[in-house]
Amino acid sequence: MIPRQGRPDHPARERRGRRGPYRAVICDLDGTVYRGGRPLPGAVEALARLRAAGTRVLFVSNNPTRTAASYADRLRTLGVDAAPADVLTSGAVVVDWLLAQAPGARVLLVGEPSLHAELAERGIALVDGGGDADVVVVSFDRTFDYRKWMEAFRALRGGARFVATNPDPTCPVDGDEVPDCGGIIAALEASAGRRVEVVVGKPSPVMARAALDRLRVVAHEVLVVGDRLETDVSLGARNGLDTALVLTGVSRRADVPSAVDQPTYVLDDLAAVPSLVVSGPAGGRGD
Repeated sequence: MIPRQGRPDHPARERRGRRGPYRAVICDLDGTVYRGGRPLPGAVEALARLRAAGTRVLFVSNNPTRTAASYADRLRTLGVDAAPADVLTSGAVVVDWLLAQAPGARVLLVGEPSLHAELAERGIALVDGGGDADVVVVSFDRTFDYRKWMEAFRALRGGARFVATNPDPTCPVDGDEVPDCGGIIAALEASAGRRVEVVVGKPSPVMARAALDRLRVVAHEVLVVGDRLETDVSLGARNGLDTALVLTGVSRRADVPSAVDQPTYVLDDLAAVPSLVVSGPAGGRGD
């Protein structure tokens, strides 16, 4: 944690106060638990300690290219005990949103085959032509090309609803970053003259509500842990949850003072989280 040196050690604490104790943790994956397919130092042990203390952990990812089952398998290979019910992805959340908010809609998906399969398995009608679409869903898509752009453009110009899985401009990969869904959203907004209507992934209230419903807790009982200020920290700050930024991924300590949404805590890594949750801040839960 940032030490006290004549100023608050946690910038958001002065503004929002420390609440705790925390019954559950919403935990990001890439850049928080692992990086480049390898667990980050202390992460596996920290998660085991949280669970041993009875803290519920829900892994939440904006990456829709893997299903919850696939993420659970990956976590188990790294030594983290995880089941599909312990994972929530923006892909699963967009499926639930479509079924609840646009039942029976014909969907044009700009996304990868894994997300196509996830939507189809839940009975969502997928179309290839923009003229047939009621809703355009935009996602991370390494197969994005001019034909997909054109069909989505036609659909949006024709009045289809405009939905996206996540706002991330980039996605971290081993030692680098690649363009993510945010760039495709921007391309369609610029060409179709439309703003995206709903983004379901972090920091959206849609994702926050889905996570809280899965955990069966209320906001002040949850700590959000992640490596991105604009998604993980903003998810908490904008939806009434405390947050811990870990410095093992995208955001750096130098980024914190200028961030729109300030974290409650700034930690070196996930290994520091159990000291907040298990022995914790307020009410005898440590500092």
